[in-house]
Amino acid sequence: MVEIQPQKAACLERSETGRNPAILYSFRRCPFAIRARLALAAAAVQVELREVCLAAKPPELLAASAKGTVPVLVLPDGRVIDESQEIVRWSLEQAGRSWPDDGLAVQLIASCDGEFKALLDHCRYPERHPNGDASAARQQALTLLRQWNQGLLDGPETSQRSELQWLILPFLRQFRGLDAERFALEPGLEALRGWLEPWLESPALRAVMASPWGERRAWHSPSWLYHLTLAQEWRQAKRQGFYPWSTRGMTLQQVGFVHASWRHQVAATYRRFFADAAEVVLLALDPQAIANAGVPIRQEPAPDTGEWFPHLYGPLPMGAVVLADPYPDDACGAA
Repeated sequence: MVEIQPQKAACLERSETGRNPAILYSFRRCPFAIRARLALAAAAVQVELREVCLAAKPPELLAASAKGTVPVLVLPDGRVIDESQEIVRWSLEQAGRSWPDDGLAVQLIASCDGEFKALLDHCRYPERHPNGDASAARQQALTLLRQWNQGLLDGPETSQRSELQWLILPFLRQFRGLDAERFALEPGLEALRGWLEPWLESPALRAVMASPWGERRAWHSPSWLYHLTLAQEWRQAKRQGFYPWSTRGMTLQQVGFVHASWRHQVAATYRRFFADAAEVVLLALDPQAIANAGVPIRQEPAPDTGEWFPHLYGPLPMGAVVLADPYPDDACGAA
């Protein structure tokens, strides 16, 4: 019997691959992450994508960048690039291409990442701005976009550069998505819409919004533990605020501990015990939160196979559940 130290948990998982590609922490819908994926895909950079649920950031992301925001690119030599513009710049260098540095491009990039992004956030999250006016923020954003529109009319060749599209259009797409019908009728945005609309249907955007560049389920960290449960039992536990189960059909009181798995053991555990169940949920557990709740985690061999599994000697702390995903499924859920 081996006591598991939460900070050492990640090293207990077997290596999955001998290769060491760049690692990209991303969130599928984030415009900063979309711009990074567009540039990396265009430069044919091989990456291991790690999709992040922002409500449950994996410890590996926080270790790479204390900001805890996406995108974060970890290069094979260990260098970290955690600003989206810098990931684009690095990708362009790999492809032998140049940063868009003409006057209009510089103006658009600065305006997009500065004033426009602030107004966009105000429109999307009015509850975060209790003293503000979302309607006024939208009108200010439209005034800014009309200035962009005029700039495109003055220099239309600039807008055809894919580098500038990566940097600007993910944010314009997000603004349009707030009310697409209304956006389509706004006067003074004709050139801007003519720039955006074809891009929305472009192969480049479709590629980075689909697997393997844009996953719908969060990456499962090897630093976490995992527990499979029936969906109805998890729903009941959330209502009651207490999880009584050890494994399928058996309670903690009956068994004496809660069965858990390392990431590489989940698929086999599912096939053996849950494959015939209609709805199954995979719980991702934070070992440090379990330890903080005073529940020991012990590494013990299964009696029939001798394979070692982590066991929780006490009730599963509800606060230690960082993700609750349908399994198997492509949908990302939060605990």
